[in-house]
Amino acid sequence: MKYLKNFGKIIRICLSSGLLATDPFQNYKNKIKKVDRVYLNEEEINQIANKPLTSGRLAQVRDVFLFCCYTGLAYVDVKNLKRGDIVTGIDGEKWISIKRQKTNVPSRIPLLPAASTILNQYQNNRICLNTGMLLPVSSNQKMNSYLKEIADFCGIQKQITFHIARHTFATTVTLLNGIPIESVSKMLGHTNIQTTQHYAKILILKLVLTWQRLKVSMQ
Repeated sequence: MKYLKNFGKIIRICLSSGLLATDPFQNYKNKIKKVDRVYLNEEEINQIANKPLTSGRLAQVRDVFLFCCYTGLAYVDVKNLKRGDIVTGIDGEKWISIKRQKTNVPSRIPLLPAASTILNQYQNNRICLNTGMLLPVSSNQKMNSYLKEIADFCGIQKQITFHIARHTFATTVTLLNGIPIESVSKMLGHTNIQTTQHYAKILILKLVLTWQRLKVSMQ
């Protein structure tokens, strides 16, 4: 659908330039199916974090994946993350400060302790020292392949891909912990809040959980 949408722009240029007499898209409408965004809950995050892995390559992929669960970074952004992208915020704590490669939109994300711990583990990593990057990130294809192995080891039935880390940050790590959707949108580097509102059903889940706690406290 994205290809057709972009192609439609070319068609409109051709129409306005007189290169086409009629619009071949005149009677066509894009039909995009809304899909449920898969994410990990807190229990599944802990399963992955605490699972003993004898393979170094799997442990490395696990660490990068979890780092993105804690920061919301997309694959290309964590792959390009450098030491200069870590800054001290007005609160005196460490923050990630980047422009998302996909949208060129600024994104500032506070570093959770779990994310800082992962970065510290790779301070003297040979690959990181040679490349100047903060984490040793394999190709997206390899990451997804290894994540399937990790999910199998952990007994997680969900089809895990690297991008699920971003969804997990938006839901389990932030929205379900009371972070306002406007703040989540800024941290994710979305160009508009409508993109973040795809996670609106998570807000409904949070309302249900809050209501259940309220009922218990009122008994």
